[in-house]
Amino acid sequence: MRVKYGKARRKKKNRLFREAKGNYGGRSKLWRTVQETILRSRAYAFRDRRARKRNFRALWITRITAACLAREIRYSQFIYGLKVAGIELNRKMLSELAIHNPTVFDEIVAAAKAAIAS
Repeated sequence: MRVKYGKARRKKKNRLFREAKGNYGGRSKLWRTVQETILRSRAYAFRDRRARKRNFRALWITRITAACLAREIRYSQFIYGLKVAGIELNRKMLSELAIHNPTVFDEIVAAAKAAIAS
């Protein structure tokens, strides 16, 4: 007796067609094109999950840099001062403080400057 893949194959195809829904033209209608589209989209998704982390870090550093320059200290000096002072705050928290709690950020900057001076 021969093996038929009808039901399993249809289920697999439907799953991929659902994933390709909303794509333009044959990218959502034609089996071979759908396969290619889904393969590329998964590759982009994998790549961009990592790129997103890099982008956010760059954004936080830009925000901290702007806040530091307003307080007359360079970003690199500020980070060095934090390290010397033993203040362990990540860049995400520092950027949030710079935006939402400028007075607290001023105190942190003062501590970093004091640590560098001593």
